[in-house]
Amino acid sequence: MNQAVNYNTNVSRKITVIPATLDLFTNTPKVIWRRRRVAAYARVSTDNEEQILSYEAQVDYYTRYIKSKDDWEFVEVYTDEGITATSTKKRNGFKRMIQDALDCKMDLIVTKSVSRFARNTVDTLTTVRKLKEKGVEVYFEKENIYTLDSKGELLITIMSSLTQEEPRSISENVASGQHKRFADGKVSLPYKQLLGYEKGEDGFPKIVEKEAKIIRLIYRLFLEGKTISAISTYLTNKKIPTPAGKERWTTSTVKSILTNEKYKGDSLLQKCYTVDFLTKKKKKNNGKIPQY
Repeated sequence: MNQAVNYNTNVSRKITVIPATLDLFTNTPKVIWRRRRVAAYARVSTDNEEQILSYEAQVDYYTRYIKSKDDWEFVEVYTDEGITATSTKKRNGFKRMIQDALDCKMDLIVTKSVSRFARNTVDTLTTVRKLKEKGVEVYFEKENIYTLDSKGELLITIMSSLTQEEPRSISENVASGQHKRFADGKVSLPYKQLLGYEKGEDGFPKIVEKEAKIIRLIYRLFLEGKTISAISTYLTNKKIPTPAGKERWTTSTVKSILTNEKYKGDSLLQKCYTVDFLTKKKKKNNGKIPQY
């Protein structure tokens, strides 16, 4: 039978103190010490020559910077070249670094600024919180923010929101410029994918007679009652190359030609529009915004 123990608060308790382990030579408490494993992240958003030089300079700078610290251990400089920071989805170097960090291969990540890390507030905070759970810190040089600092997350939220406004402003300016060109009747055609036309010396579409014969053939076959599937099979059997130079015609390629208003001399502008400047997701324009 179990007997309950009576804890009498009036009885003095015996407390045992376990002292720190002292160093035999210095007589001071021993501290388990190791160098911090440090990585860096460098990125440039375009691939022109000037930015490539900037990219190489960043890699060289961070390699020297980390190795110059006696209490730091160099891990790697993770890089993404010619990638936009609006989203982290396509940044393979960034994703590999985060996975390595979550696998406890580093203690600290050094990067130039919040905008170099990500221009999306949600991505920034989500990533920083994941790293924080693993005890991995991020240091943003320009803003002098350490994410494990008590004020770190508040500062990152503010800075990320500000840097996110930059691509929003750029996106709005680009859209405004496009709308102005549409309203002025200025048309930009994808000539490489547009069978039967090439850009003329005056800037307007010019008929390529050799390719125009294929266009006329497609329309004639359709008017004779052939289905889109039958037309694509016919063109493939005749070994007529597609607009992309391939041998096999698909029904979607034939349909796109038959429904393309440019083959009657018109051009419908703004068939699609960008729903979100961050995700770059496009949507078919069914009257949501003006068409021209």
